[in-house]
Amino acid sequence: MSKKIRGSCLCGAVRFQVEPPFIRAGHCHCERCRKHSGTAVCTQARVSKEQFRLLQGENLIRVYGKGEGAVKAFCVNCGSSLFGGDWPEGDEISIRMGAFDDDPGIRPQYHTFVNDRAAWDEITDNLPQYALAWSASARPISARVQSESRDSSQPSRKATASKRLRSEMTDA
Repeated sequence: MSKKIRGSCLCGAVRFQVEPPFIRAGHCHCERCRKHSGTAVCTQARVSKEQFRLLQGENLIRVYGKGEGAVKAFCVNCGSSLFGGDWPEGDEISIRMGAFDDDPGIRPQYHTFVNDRAAWDEITDNLPQYALAWSASARPISARVQSESRDSSQPSRKATASKRLRSEMTDA
């Protein structure tokens, strides 16, 4: 029997536990995840429904966006982003990794919807990047091609930032 991983929302009213192993974990850069999380990515891990147990707070979970793609499930008290995917009907539970109270043991394995990422979002790791959703048959795109395809007519973000910094230093 493996160790159960605990999780909760910010206010603690919603609590859950998961029994590993996890199916996969990744960073999603799609606009819906960015808007829901308020950050560059929404990092999530998936388990089969049988491995997940909601301990308390079921009545406090609200679902946004049903029928518009992956749902966004959150605590109505504190607003914590908790679950996604096909919550609660799907065969897998997509859990926001920031909601874990314990180390889940799994680490993000890839980036999805990288063509949809925010202009200021710079991917600096070497994880595979996918233009759209991850699937077993999807092929990752290279980071170099990805960066060039975003806006090849504009100077790189680093070059623009360096130029702005030099300008601010000479103005001071």
